[in-house]
Amino acid sequence: MDRQIDIPTENPEQPQTYTSGHLMCRTSLWGAAAFLGCAYFAWISFGHVVHNEYVWPHDAWTAATYVVWIVLLGALAVDTKCLRERLFFAVLMIDFFVGFGLTLWRHIPAADVRAARLGTGALWALAAVLSLTTLGREKEGQR
Repeated sequence: MDRQIDIPTENPEQPQTYTSGHLMCRTSLWGAAAFLGCAYFAWISFGHVVHNEYVWPHDAWTAATYVVWIVLLGALAVDTKCLRERLFFAVLMIDFFVGFGLTLWRHIPAADVRAARLGTGALWALAAVLSLTTLGREKEGQR
């Protein structure tokens, strides 16, 4: 599942670049940081529901921010060859697509915002759990 693909180089004297296909699995710091960030945003999402805060921003800067994150997460998902990392980035992309759609929907009913807050909170929590799967370091023979 997480095996490295050998790519022949034309000039063996050149130092080879990193080609294992792992972005987060290289070091446990990335998985731990992703867990903390996702857990925080899950807590924020559920906190909005608990406090009956159903306002969603509808400005152009928020929409642009969502687009930037969607493009970045898409690039990261394409760049990695690790299934665990791709699942993590895919869940975050879905979360940001929902946020982007709600930003464009100007007259959204409060009940739909509540459902979206619950759904995005669940996606953040799922992403937090998926980030924990990347915590184990890559074994030398497994690359």
